[in-house]
Amino acid sequence: KAEIESLKVGIDLGMTLIDTAEMYGDGGAEEIVGQAIKGRRDEVFIVSKVYPWNASLKGTIEACENSLERLGTDRIDLYLLHWRGNYPLAETVEAFETLKATGKIGAWGVSNFDTDDMQELLRVPDGANVAGNQVLYNLSRRGIEFDLLPWCQSRNIPIMAYSPIEQGRILHNAELIRIAKAYQATPAQLALAFLLKRDGVIVIPKTSNAERVRENRDCVSLDITDEDWHALDAVFPPPASKRSLEML
Repeated sequence: KAEIESLKVGIDLGMTLIDTAEMYGDGGAEEIVGQAIKGRRDEVFIVSKVYPWNASLKGTIEACENSLERLGTDRIDLYLLHWRGNYPLAETVEAFETLKATGKIGAWGVSNFDTDDMQELLRVPDGANVAGNQVLYNLSRRGIEFDLLPWCQSRNIPIMAYSPIEQGRILHNAELIRIAKAYQATPAQLALAFLLKRDGVIVIPKTSNAERVRENRDCVSLDITDEDWHALDAVFPPPASKRSLEML
């Protein structure tokens, strides 16, 4: 399968963070990851997520155990609440802490949490143990730079940027193409490099194409001038006021 091959190529290149969830393919994505990491578990850092409607004390633990079975491993390195649901945060955090204490997860975090959600999370028992927030962030969706990103940076809570190239839609922008050409880079590489320039931001581009995996890896070597960053700001302006957190 192309997905398995691209994951293996990524691991070979040192791109060892693998992001998945029980939601993706109704568990099928976790099974694919499990096949790709067979015999290489200690080389990778696995991130998975629990559905909000499974995020009760009992439900979170059961969902995690099901994910572990599909992944063919005994631990998930970072386990996230996929988005906020109806269960109290304190109950989900208690489940996460229980899973951590039993060694089934290494750490826990959240996804699609805005600043007010994060503030509420830190008020619940053990909420300060949150190890990351995975959100929609790319050149065309920079709303988090106004408040959420600096809030997380000041507390050393990493941001994981999903859909960092807006599912490919931003790659046709003429200015992005022009600047990328000046560095003998692709628009995707430039878009990823833009995000990686921010402290505490991890990007998780999705692809099942092994060549794209190699292309993504090479974005880390791009050294963009301030002039070109400003040119990108002109086309993809940063937020001037608070924006509600977007989801895809």
